[in-house]
Amino acid sequence: MFGEKDYQQLAVIRKLTQDLMIPVEVIGGPTVREEDGLAKSSRNGFLTEDERAIAPTLYQTLKNTAEQIHEGRTDFTVLSQEANDALSKAGLRPDYFNIANSLTLKPASADDTELTLLVAAFLGTTRLIDNLSITR
Repeated sequence: MFGEKDYQQLAVIRKLTQDLMIPVEVIGGPTVREEDGLAKSSRNGFLTEDERAIAPTLYQTLKNTAEQIHEGRTDFTVLSQEANDALSKAGLRPDYFNIANSLTLKPASADDTELTLLVAAFLGTTRLIDNLSITR
């Protein structure tokens, strides 16, 4: 079992076991979240009180972007830039916000139906990651 919190790591392990024909089933465990939506992580302990109050913006931005995709938006480059702007405005320093094909992790196209929104951002000195998989 691997946690889905680091979706890229999970995808790499799944591909590796498939490519090397290792006879194991890699099971993804859902991300465990705090009441305010922040993904649980040992890194959260490095956040100051003020930073901890801002941190849920990461998940809120994922959900807001997912809602826009469900409403029919397929301009993924623009959506990613808007998400990065929202994170910056809230006080985070975005590393990336990507909308990817869930299977390949390649940038999503308008034809893809299984998507994973991936985000990493710094809050103070702490790098936070999160993701949200959706079907459209």
